[in-house]
Amino acid sequence: MRIAINCADLDHNRIDGTRVYIKKCLDYFGALDSYSVFILYHKTKFNPELKPKIYSNYRDEAIPYPIWWVQTRLGFELNYTLPDACWMPIQQVPFLADRKTKIIITIHDLAFKYFPQHFPWRDRLKLDFFTDTAVKRADKIIAVSEATKQDILKFYPKTKKEKIKVIYHGVEKESFSRKFSSEKARKVLKRYDIKREYLLYVGALQPRKNLETLVEAFEKLKKNGDKKTQLVLAGVPAWKAEKILAKIEKSKFNRDIVLTGKVSFEDLPIIYQKAQMFISPSLYEGFGIPLLEAWASQIPVIVANNSSLKEIGGEGVLRFETLDSDELLEKINILLKRDTIRKELIKKGTKRLEKFSWEKCAKKTLKLIKQK
Repeated sequence: MRIAINCADLDHNRIDGTRVYIKKCLDYFGALDSYSVFILYHKTKFNPELKPKIYSNYRDEAIPYPIWWVQTRLGFELNYTLPDACWMPIQQVPFLADRKTKIIITIHDLAFKYFPQHFPWRDRLKLDFFTDTAVKRADKIIAVSEATKQDILKFYPKTKKEKIKVIYHGVEKESFSRKFSSEKARKVLKRYDIKREYLLYVGALQPRKNLETLVEAFEKLKKNGDKKTQLVLAGVPAWKAEKILAKIEKSKFNRDIVLTGKVSFEDLPIIYQKAQMFISPSLYEGFGIPLLEAWASQIPVIVANNSSLKEIGGEGVLRFETLDSDELLEKINILLKRDTIRKELIKKGTKRLEKFSWEKCAKKTLKLIKQK
């Protein structure tokens, strides 16, 4: 079987959950099926940190083109090679792809449907158009959570339920649970200007992540007399980050708020492991890989009570009402002051982590791609 895969996202400098997902699946596909040929289409060169493991049955096809790459260059290649199947791990399909080629897409989230105001208008229009057409054209749809599946059925009610398969993401447990020397940890924390105990958020800085509520809860913690805790926001500013950055700059406690910028794969496990807790205050998530990373790092987790965060978090998290900074502060204080609850939550998170692995994700994804 010849399977085409759109890998263009692996060329990007910025690393996010979607790109990690593509890489991790490709790290397994070649070993899971040594008889099929996998054609990896991308634009130029893989980001070294995102470059997948290359097997003998992989064809690395870099095919540059300046505009509308998916719709022009990739579409042309698919019509020329006529693969048996094409996996589009993004919410877009080439319009001109031959109907003989089975197309499988992955829907990561439909945040732009719920919160259009949090997206640049051009991006929102593109997401609307490309997702609408992709859902109609795809032979099969992968939803990364049951919550995302329900969102697809809500916004695209004509879609047949049996067309959608829920396949969870995974995590590299060994990477986040491995031990480091105290000297190594000290150097990493110093590199990012982390000086004391800290609360941790990992991800992009953009409006949907609801970081203003997290900053408000942190300010209340400091006003109540906390003198030792920092807030670490590990990620880079994305679209519409200006309000978040302005709120941090105006905060009386901005010296205790650390903006790390880009964090390397090598440093990230240490930053997780040394944190007091991980907090995901997001307005909406299609899945939420950082929850798994935090569990693997043996730290407790707090999430906003919405979307897939409830589903993926299960009993392994504390939840707060999304925009309620007072309730978030209450949960933070529980984990700072009540060690028994902290330990019990870590135990539950570790147990819940057994549901998720990249190998499981890759096996289920490949099985769906190859399904007749």
